[in-house]
Amino acid sequence: MGMTDVLVVGAGPTGLVLACDLARRGVAVRIVDRSAAPPRTSRAKGPNPRSLEILDDLGVVEEVLAAGSAPLPMLKYRDRLPVAESDPWADSAPAPDVPYDRGWLNAQWRLEEILRERLGGYGVRVELGREVVGLAEGAGGRHVDVMFAEGRTERARYVVGCDGAHSSVRKLLGIGFEGTTAEDQVMVCGDVELAGDALDRTRWHQWFDADGAVMLCPIPGTRTGWWFQAGPERDGAGRPLAPTTDGFRRLLARHTALPGRALTRAELLSTYRVNVRMADRFRAGRVLLAGDAAHVHAIAGGLGMNTGIHDAFNLGWKLGLVLAGHAGAELLDTYEEERLPVAARTLDLTSERLRATLEAIRRPGGGLDAAITPDTTGLGVGYRWSSLAPAPVEAPQAGDRAPDGGGPAPLPGDRAPDAPCADAATGARTRLHRVFAGPRTTVLGFGPGSAAVLREVADAYGDAGVRTCRVYAAHEDRTREDRAHEDRTHEDRSHEHRAGAAPGSVVDDAGHAAAAYGTGASGATGAGTVVVVRPDHHVGVVASADDARSVREYLRRLHGSERPPERSPGMVDAVR
Repeated sequence: MGMTDVLVVGAGPTGLVLACDLARRGVAVRIVDRSAAPPRTSRAKGPNPRSLEILDDLGVVEEVLAAGSAPLPMLKYRDRLPVAESDPWADSAPAPDVPYDRGWLNAQWRLEEILRERLGGYGVRVELGREVVGLAEGAGGRHVDVMFAEGRTERARYVVGCDGAHSSVRKLLGIGFEGTTAEDQVMVCGDVELAGDALDRTRWHQWFDADGAVMLCPIPGTRTGWWFQAGPERDGAGRPLAPTTDGFRRLLARHTALPGRALTRAELLSTYRVNVRMADRFRAGRVLLAGDAAHVHAIAGGLGMNTGIHDAFNLGWKLGLVLAGHAGAELLDTYEEERLPVAARTLDLTSERLRATLEAIRRPGGGLDAAITPDTTGLGVGYRWSSLAPAPVEAPQAGDRAPDGGGPAPLPGDRAPDAPCADAATGARTRLHRVFAGPRTTVLGFGPGSAAVLREVADAYGDAGVRTCRVYAAHEDRTREDRAHEDRTHEDRSHEHRAGAAPGSVVDDAGHAAAAYGTGASGATGAGTVVVVRPDHHVGVVASADDARSVREYLRRLHGSERPPERSPGMVDAVR
């Protein structure tokens, strides 16, 4: 019986992001879904800013942005008349450390299509119509036997259940899914088509009345398609009725100034109930859970799909390092250690945002903008409590500010900030998150004193999943440091613009990197600072450059202690 490294069960956004991340690491990954065809659903309204950073890392953000639209202003109505308009993003703008300041409207089926195409580029296809009906630990606990509905049994080193709130994988493991279902908090949803000129497609229209609500948001990439959400029709006893096309027409006529016949088609009809539930563990041996299989929560804030994407990005690199033999299997314990508290906090956050929204819509002019806060961007999520976040040694402290008034220095566990800079060899514009992109750990060096640590890391790990990046201040003399690198690089020295910079380095020409990382003027004399950034853009270590031991110990934990004889086979960087 053949063996695959990782079997991903469920081909929604969570499963697809995980499969893409594993495939580019050279992991033998397969992905199955019980649906006979890819679902043509647009449930989630799109990626939030943190998800856009992840999609950027995976090399698909340009397609995602092109396929969608910026979030729209919200036009609120009462008794069929417009009463208020708000744009929650009016005062927002990209910043040097945050290139994506707002989420993006995308139909979920289109996002999944883009991710399937990306996965296909690695030679991996979604296996449709395959339902998992049994899981058993293999002999010696070294693999999992997976039974399928068609009677076949297949073998995988690890299985990840990304198969949604009704997860078969979770149920087969007997993992509890504790929480509540609010039977009275119900919404009917669907994708509808409206007569061509029925509504302005540059607005998200929201009718909130004392006796119900209708919300219509245009689906990007369609001419007449809209997301329809509404309070349900109810029977004489007040019980919610199942959604129907005619029911949608009646709701439209009751709450809006449109006639029911303006709704020409309705499909993918569903009833949404507020479920707030979480698995009591995210790992059982060689089987793990991610996305809705591990946690479901209120829809407010749009964090369902996004939290799953972030789960996948946390898990992918850990599975990759364990399967490559660099890290011990205990690294996988840090997935639950980091993501379970985030899921618990997300349940609380979305429940609070739902409460705030329900309160807001009781007043004319209130709407879904009440659900949007800085917490819903995903950018503030970090793991300072994690065992992968050792306390910084002789490094900038939280709250320390760079001399130019930059933000607080990030601590281990925090999201690693982005910063625009220039490629030191070519002068081309780039960003730190582009430097981080691809399946590797990055070691940043600020200040001349960091050069020795970067050389030691490059010598120890070479191409084995670790890259080094010297961040030069604009005024630094790069020729002196370069001489120390000359016998260590095969760079073509015939081009003058390449001289004077360590390979793979950048110039912090506007000081944004120094400000973001709290290192002050990185060209100043002194030891300098070294920052280890995990493959998922979170800070691992912040250390003074004369504390090479902290850097060495951290990298040894993730990547082992010896440089492999040659580049890891199949390691594929994101195509840019």
